[in-house]
Amino acid sequence: MLAKHHQRRYNLTLSFLQKVLPAPATILDLGVRNSFSEIMEQHGYTVYNTNGEDLDLVPEIVKKYNVEAVTAFEIFEHLIAPFNILNEIKSTKLIASVPLNLWFAKAYRSSTDKWDRHYHEFEDWQFDWLLEKSNWEIEKKEKWTSPIKKIGFRPILRKFTPRYYIVYATKSVKS
Repeated sequence: MLAKHHQRRYNLTLSFLQKVLPAPATILDLGVRNSFSEIMEQHGYTVYNTNGEDLDLVPEIVKKYNVEAVTAFEIFEHLIAPFNILNEIKSTKLIASVPLNLWFAKAYRSSTDKWDRHYHEFEDWQFDWLLEKSNWEIEKKEKWTSPIKKIGFRPILRKFTPRYYIVYATKSVKS
């Protein structure tokens, strides 16, 4: 069973995905297979995942997939240079979400898992500029909060401050 905060985020992500890319559709979901990959399949999507490759070192891996769209849900913050993979994607549709930088909390970092580190937590405008520089045009975007049921100043702020930013972007096919 998913934690309640994951359930909420997954429901919002799925709702956004269904609005911008109704099933059936074939997707390359950046990152290893996970619970959300299964949720997408349960809702009529065909999902391929990358296999744990370091996407900073082999961004061209995305070229081997012929899919309708690429999804990247909380992936780009783990890359040192997300521009490289964004530039390599040959699909013309991208649905991506990133954690937003919270002024009242430090960026997430794991001391035990070398893959679970955030090199970036974005301002929405920074992510917009990154997409623009890699030739993506944002068609739709949303933000949502990540409330937690704890007592304190930060939990109160989390009820009102957006934590996640999701976009649907398109790009023209290169000739």
